Amino acid sequence: MKTRPPAQAGTFYPDTEGALRTKIHNCFLHPLGPRSIPSIPGALDDRLVAIVVPHAGYDYSGPVAANSYYSLATSGLRESVIILGPNHTGYGSGVSTMTDGQWATPLGEVPLDKPLASSIAKLSGLIDVEEEAHRREHSIEVQLPFLQFIYPRRFQFVPICMMLQDLETSVEIGDAIAKASAETGAMLIASSDWTHYEPHESAKKKDMEAIKAVLEMDEKKFQNTIEDNHVSACGYGPVTAVTHASKVLGARQAKLLSYQTSGDTAGDKSSVVGYAAIAFTK
Repeated sequence: MKTRPPAQAGTFYPDTEGALRTKIHNCFLHPLGPRSIPSIPGALDDRLVAIVVPHAGYDYSGPVAANSYYSLATSGLRESVIILGPNHTGYGSGVSTMTDGQWATPLGEVPLDKPLASSIAKLSGLIDVEEEAHRREHSIEVQLPFLQFIYPRRFQFVPICMMLQDLETSVEIGDAIAKASAETGAMLIASSDWTHYEPHESAKKKDMEAIKAVLEMDEKKFQNTIEDNHVSACGYGPVTAVTHASKVLGARQAKLLSYQTSGDTAGDKSSVVGYAAIAFTK
């Protein structure tokens, strides 16, 4: 089986199993995290449809991400997860997935959900099946250790990397993932950081305007807010796609679980990056 090796171990997160488990454990217990280690209930609560998570180094965004993963863990075991992230590298197709093989992290290997990935690709002519976009991209990779921590070796996933993030593309991708996953119970994850490299108060003000549109579950308003206010969120396409797909799948509410900036987690508020944890529920 073809294995994609970790590209960011040792940079965005620790490169040994023990150190990585300790880091994630501490993110859950962090004052800006949920302050508790989640446990998986025996029964599935399928009201949770999707989450939004950040993708920076764990020292910066890990506690915020832990809030979303706590909600996911306490909703029960999901056998498959669809992770949508932006393309930071510029390599590969405009929108791409992978269907064969597995991805490795210091916590082990996670197999790709070939039937689900293939179904999504068939439902949207915009999605290519290719590996180049995923080879060095961090926005999807950094989610896997959190998922492995809460779901040890018991899930498959579909990576969707988006270089094209306009409204029309994002809505089409959202339709495809909703239709393909409707009968599978797969969890949808949008990976995005928000405003980049502005003072804390400026970043927070911009981000909360954009987040307000997400909480209203209004994809068009969200994208207009991003454009009109020059919000430098890197994963606005994945957020748009997941917002749309969540509505198609019956979600009626979006809740902000946490918003912080790197100034809150790392201390320097002169130039920050914004991070948000959001949950979509029926």
